[in-house]
Amino acid sequence: MSLHKTAGCLVKLSLCMKIHDESLRLVGQSGSNDQKGGQPVKWDRLMVDTPRGSFEVYTRGDGAPLCTTHLYSEFNETGDSLAEKFVSDRKVFLVNLKEAGNSPQVTSDDELSMQSAVEDLEAIRNTLGLDSWDFAGHSTGGMLGVVYAVTRGTSLKSLILVGSAASREYNWTDESIYHPEHPKFNRMQELIELLKTPDLSPDRRAELTMERTKLSLNNPERHHEYFSGESSKQMSIKRLNYFGTYDYPKFDVRSELATVTIPTLIMCGRCDVQCPLWCSVEMHELVQGSRLVVFEHSNHYPFLEEPVKFSEEIHSFLSAVETSSC
Repeated sequence: MSLHKTAGCLVKLSLCMKIHDESLRLVGQSGSNDQKGGQPVKWDRLMVDTPRGSFEVYTRGDGAPLCTTHLYSEFNETGDSLAEKFVSDRKVFLVNLKEAGNSPQVTSDDELSMQSAVEDLEAIRNTLGLDSWDFAGHSTGGMLGVVYAVTRGTSLKSLILVGSAASREYNWTDESIYHPEHPKFNRMQELIELLKTPDLSPDRRAELTMERTKLSLNNPERHHEYFSGESSKQMSIKRLNYFGTYDYPKFDVRSELATVTIPTLIMCGRCDVQCPLWCSVEMHELVQGSRLVVFEHSNHYPFLEEPVKFSEEIHSFLSAVETSSC
């Protein structure tokens, strides 16, 4: 993969040069970030063949590379609401981890761990020929991001964490909807279990997903407005179950956050019920030089609930990262 610096010091990633490489296969393409003929344009779909398996990766945008994923989401050609926020500043790589989408199935459950996911992302980065990339993650995607930063930080140019945490203690207070004393705890648990049902009809799954998401919105009556776009995704039940059983009980990297020296942007809604604000404040205090942005009118989805402010913060941060790397 060729990397070229322009006069504006913007790193361009020549994706087309890798299409003929045996390790990278372009399966579908969008060609633009706009709509064509009234139809939404889809993300490019790549199959990236690495020593750790062939991974399904969706791409869009132009510029320096940025990786984003979620610990147990399954992405498709419609992209992702968070990933869309980076397209105007970066070449975005939206990754399906193992057991998600058309990425590899595992032969051992240990391959579902956060540390194994970091090594998978490293294999993808190396196959793409990238010296480093930015990483952005929301919720458990952000948890994966902090593990990435403390174990393979030299591969990251910057880190963006949205509504996330650095330890399992995010649900140890009744501010969290995952705490038994939270008034909506029982319903959230019911919805999670219902969504694990394999034979749900698409309509029923959509109905349950909407109800679950509304529990994490500051203004749930605006759900349709927030999620009126084309992006849609599903849940990898196998990955979710592994996280709850194995990764969650031992998750705590707070003592290692002092080793993170890359530019770090931490963002959180004032009313976040999944990873309460104090989790982001704690990370901000432990990561030297990090920037904390609080969204006063948001819950767990500030990129949808306050999209203008979110986009402005992202653009400012990524522009500064690019300038500092010149």
